[in-house]
Amino acid sequence: MAQGENKQIIAAGKFMDFARRGRWEYVARKNLSGIVGVVAVNARGELVLVEQYRAATDCRVVELPAGLVGDAAQFTGEPLEAAARRELFEETGYEADAFEYLFEGAASSGITDEIIAFYRAVNPRRTGPGGGDESEDIAVHEVPVAEVHAWLTARRAEGVACDIKIYAGLYHVLSARSPNNSEG
Repeated sequence: MAQGENKQIIAAGKFMDFARRGRWEYVARKNLSGIVGVVAVNARGELVLVEQYRAATDCRVVELPAGLVGDAAQFTGEPLEAAARRELFEETGYEADAFEYLFEGAASSGITDEIIAFYRAVNPRRTGPGGGDESEDIAVHEVPVAEVHAWLTARRAEGVACDIKIYAGLYHVLSARSPNNSEG
């Protein structure tokens, strides 16, 4: 298949299209300008995570705070950093002094066109309840960084899925704390 081959819509949904490029079928998000994920470690050294039911997996999933950019009329043209700030507060009740762009990457390039931009929340602190908007039922978890892996293992044993993007965020946190890194 030639790169850049035209996308054909096979079926259209309200929020996503089922598309084909050559012989390859995938899901394409509609009506948004990006996706953000936020890595927030509070002053107590805890990674801030969220947990919510996800229909696609038919179970609750632990994730980094994240969300869609420009998916509603009031957010048209919203910068990625502003969306990261909005989503962190909406989902967790945390605010931060600043947001530092970390990296971006494909979520699952074999099935979706999603590219997620990751931000680090600088000096995050809880100022509100979190829990998401009226369509969400989000639980906020604050897990000591040194215990994240064991905590996630225990959650999986309880039937809760773990979004692997947590490990991308955790890698950044641990790399920043390494003795060979000037940030740590």
